[in-house]
Amino acid sequence: MIAAPHRKAWLDWLSIEKRYGDNTLLAYASDLDDFCSFISNSGIATVSTHAVSRLEFRAWLADMAARGLARTTIARRVSSLRNFYRFCGQTGLADLEDMSWLKAPQPPRAVPKSVSHDDALSMLSAIFARHGPDWSKKRDFSLLMLLYGVGLRISEALSLKRGDAPLPNWLRIAGKGGKIREVPVLPAVTKATEDYLAACPFDVGHDGALFVSNRGKPFGPRAAQRLVKGLRHELGLPTHVTPHALRHAYATHLLGNGGDLRAIQELLGHASLSTTQRYTSIDEAHLKRVHNQTHPRAR
Repeated sequence: MIAAPHRKAWLDWLSIEKRYGDNTLLAYASDLDDFCSFISNSGIATVSTHAVSRLEFRAWLADMAARGLARTTIARRVSSLRNFYRFCGQTGLADLEDMSWLKAPQPPRAVPKSVSHDDALSMLSAIFARHGPDWSKKRDFSLLMLLYGVGLRISEALSLKRGDAPLPNWLRIAGKGGKIREVPVLPAVTKATEDYLAACPFDVGHDGALFVSNRGKPFGPRAAQRLVKGLRHELGLPTHVTPHALRHAYATHLLGNGGDLRAIQELLGHASLSTTQRYTSIDEAHLKRVHNQTHPRAR
């Protein structure tokens, strides 16, 4: 097996130096452990502390494909393994030859699944027709407004504190890996939050969670997912409509209305422009559909 100190040193580096989040660290650790488990059980060879042969690597790829893992998952696991060996070589933990040949099958280009403008507005309107206390409806409305109107991740919205209200014109957000960005807040979002706080029966203090449950506890991501799932069923929306899809809608609708790609990158907090460029595929699909439906020679 790969030596435990090497594994720990790598994960510590990802956490402290690269500032990766907890979920990313768990995924990377799981990816490395999957390779170790495969080699240990395959009888091909004993995993050395320092290297992997091409035979072992190809057998692992074949095994993951046989298990039905998505190409995106396989690509991430190979990336994790390559990252580990690069770290070991650069830090002197291992005497390695060039390991750049570790390459995964090219995953398909993922196009974010968004929510149409009309469906987003329908979801927001439907909240007030649901059962429950008026203050909790205002909470749900304010939360979804932050996702769709400001483009926050659900974790970012739920990490806001009471002390962050009233929301300023520009909101300072700590995103993935602790990366800080500032995003503009629409007046409608500010008003929704003010209406919610004015009606909320719980006083959790300056450092308490901005969004609370019906018991006064912090409102969690699973509760947010249940909220959107309920609205999705009530309105007959497709299964890809999730809290994160509202963030996709924020980016897609900005781009569709002439938003600058670089500016959208900053607003979303993407480290790479290539991540933001995925939204151009959605806009291109819309343009193609309009062209096919309206051009006289399309049929």
